[in-house]
Amino acid sequence: MAAEIICVGTELLLGEILNTNAQFLAQQLADLGIPHYYQTVVGDNPERLKQVIAIASDRSQILIFTGGLGPTPDDLTTETIAQFFGSPLEEKPEIIADISQKYARRGREMTPSNRKQALIPQGADILPNRLGTAPGMIWQPRPNLTIFTFPGVPLEMRQMWQETAVPFLKSQGWGREIIYSRTLRFWGIAESALAEKVDHLLNLSNPTVAPYASKGEVKLRVSAKAASPQEADRLIQPVEAEIRQIAGLNYFGADDDSLASVVGQLLQKRAETLSVAESCTGGGLGSLLTSVSGSSAYFMGGVISYDNQVKISLLDVSPEDLAQEGAVSATVAKQMAVGVRSRLGTTWGISITGIAGPNGGTETKPVGLVYIGIAGLNNFVQSFEHRLNSLQDRTLIRHISACTALDHLRRQILSAN
Repeated sequence: MAAEIICVGTELLLGEILNTNAQFLAQQLADLGIPHYYQTVVGDNPERLKQVIAIASDRSQILIFTGGLGPTPDDLTTETIAQFFGSPLEEKPEIIADISQKYARRGREMTPSNRKQALIPQGADILPNRLGTAPGMIWQPRPNLTIFTFPGVPLEMRQMWQETAVPFLKSQGWGREIIYSRTLRFWGIAESALAEKVDHLLNLSNPTVAPYASKGEVKLRVSAKAASPQEADRLIQPVEAEIRQIAGLNYFGADDDSLASVVGQLLQKRAETLSVAESCTGGGLGSLLTSVSGSSAYFMGGVISYDNQVKISLLDVSPEDLAQEGAVSATVAKQMAVGVRSRLGTTWGISITGIAGPNGGTETKPVGLVYIGIAGLNNFVQSFEHRLNSLQDRTLIRHISACTALDHLRRQILSAN
């Protein structure tokens, strides 16, 4: 038995609001161990909604609708579902009473259009809404098919799900198993390259392994179905251990870990400190570091040296080297890292200088050319060249540059252990 999420609303198709309802429901279904293979977004159009229902009811046994339960003419979810299954609507006096009381508490009278929200198909049970005026329903219009409807307002939907839908599903035998996932995170390796390395694990049935990538980071989601999180974790552990051994230093953390948090943990463990000098990232690296609670224990601060004169006066970069090699160069990156480390008196110094675009590139120094410098104890200093010109997106180049700088420091610290 599988569930399907159907979100109704033209505003979703237009991108006017973020569809957080689908994300929440997907997570909840996993917690209940309910398979979930499809999601659909459809506009406020009864004919297209009927087409969606026809497909969904043929392949899934639990249909979860959100949106389209309001009092306005374009709120047609309940009416359309009833029409599709050939069921008449009936007005529920208890819904009328509930809506009237809610209006009265606000010092207002219920509008005639709200009576529409009291109509549900014959045989359906009311899914009460304590927070708003739009109730939902739980309906089994035919054997082996259960329909839930929820308003599109996330706060109302979540409360109704937890208070009514979850107990109902558990009463039907769901929730005895859960789907538990662990997300392994990697930097410095392409999704295709990592997938090739773990190809023999991608066809496992329980746990399953699935790769995906986002903004330079690669992730492997390892999911297991079991009676408890502990049992699922027992199934996941050997697979995770094998993946981590295969990936080596490309693996940096799991679940809520980030490069910034992992670097912070390493620095704290060694009682070391960090400062940064940024040009093209304009504070993005410092922002990543300070997004971690408690980062003041190891991150001392930074210099945004966007102008060459700032590089000279605050970071002691050589004017001659700037003139000869340019600000975007390995030499300047090293000097920036050494300079900020010296000025702020930290264990480590990181620098970033590059061309984020879309303008400013040349044939020899194209958009996406970035140099990262790292300076440390015992006169250690090193620079790294990266060519991110395939990205052609200023924001993405800046983000990946900042993350890559943290990854270089992470690798350097681990190799020094």
